[in-house]
Amino acid sequence: MVIATAFASLGLQAQDLRERNYYFETLNPGHEPKPQVEGYATERIAEPLSRGLVAAPSPEGNGIHLSWRLLDTDPGEVSFHVYRMANGKQQRLTRKAIKEVCDYTDPAAPDKQAHYWVTAHDAKGKVIGTSEKIAVDRSILTNYRTVKLRDPKMRVGKVAVADLNGDGTYDFIVRTPDSNVDPGMSGTLDGRTYQIEAYLSDGTFLWSKDLGQGIEPGVWYSPFIAYDFNGDGKAEVALKTAPETTKRNDKGRVDSGEEYLSVWDGMTGREIARVDWPERNDRYGNLVRQNRNQIGMAYLDGKTPYILACRGTYKLMVVDAWELRGDKLVRAWRWDGDEENPIIRSMGAHSLVSGDVDNDGRDEILLGSCMIDDNGTALWSAGLGHPDKAYLTDIDPNRPGMEVYLCLEPFHTNGRGVCMVDARTGEQVWNIGHETKHVGNGMVADFDPSHPGLDCFASEDHYGT
Repeated sequence: MVIATAFASLGLQAQDLRERNYYFETLNPGHEPKPQVEGYATERIAEPLSRGLVAAPSPEGNGIHLSWRLLDTDPGEVSFHVYRMANGKQQRLTRKAIKEVCDYTDPAAPDKQAHYWVTAHDAKGKVIGTSEKIAVDRSILTNYRTVKLRDPKMRVGKVAVADLNGDGTYDFIVRTPDSNVDPGMSGTLDGRTYQIEAYLSDGTFLWSKDLGQGIEPGVWYSPFIAYDFNGDGKAEVALKTAPETTKRNDKGRVDSGEEYLSVWDGMTGREIARVDWPERNDRYGNLVRQNRNQIGMAYLDGKTPYILACRGTYKLMVVDAWELRGDKLVRAWRWDGDEENPIIRSMGAHSLVSGDVDNDGRDEILLGSCMIDDNGTALWSAGLGHPDKAYLTDIDPNRPGMEVYLCLEPFHTNGRGVCMVDARTGEQVWNIGHETKHVGNGMVADFDPSHPGLDCFASEDHYGT
């Protein structure tokens, strides 16, 4: 009765209870939480990134704009000086150390090549670090970097960035071609496949691997992510794979066969480890609904980066959490929405997001309209169904903690088709206050300086109006 009452407040009918479940800890008495996980790391695994100094033409067009990273290892009172070497002369460009920002414009930049670098200083002015030196030729400087693909006729469909060789600079992992097929699309596929390729930051080609017939050429079939999962200082690539011998049916679709979570060495593409991907079954619904796959990463113990292999969005949702311990994948837990009490179904989004929402030092996982705790149990579900866009961040600085902004695909007459909820509890903070039909786009950004915090905006798809 308490659950039905909650659904009535959301404007949902009784028959929706099996598909859209409203979950809070108060509605789940006797729920036995799983134990917290403890991974291999003794301290938080972090990318050993460089200062990341880059140059671009200044907006005014008469100088060079420099920017660099603020590192999480920098002290709170860190400041910076900027240096230039040109025509054999070294010059400090900053009269006073920069304290408020991480950028600087050199209006008197020479027309041809110069070298720039940045020094970091503590509160007493002592140098605590020096960035890499970068060579800048103003006559050919652009505000982008070009990396030539091995096949110049190929177009990239998706890019991941990670430090593959451990030099502190982001490298590139790309998926080609740029075509995409959705599980719900009709028609027969032509047998094309996806390739994954890796390039260093300077454009050096490393390797290319074909995903084969077992992975259909669409974003839902081919999730991948790159990060240093085993703590060796170099990033690996984790992705969904299938055997090369997998057969497609007469429509070019894959409706059976093995599927894997694979981890590849970032420098060579060699497979390090492989385990089964969450298996297909009828609880997901038909083949269209079964083939909704995602991948992510979360610090479930606050220190170790765990790989999250996910299947399901519109009915059953399942998440497997894996630790890459050396060259072996060890499963920490499986979350199955049908095993919750009450069950949680149909809440998934087009991506998953992780972050520490309850301030215990461990990441939780946002699966659209529900949040999974670090130990693989549900923290809450807002009961709102599938969001096309879901964002987790500190939107409102006047509220403690983070918030979740949701843009919902299901039609809502109660104003909650665009809404914000508390990230720790899932409780509503505000909603748009009028009927919505398939809100397909949305974003949070600080585009209005007259209001504190981030601003939220959304739009309905044309077929929803």
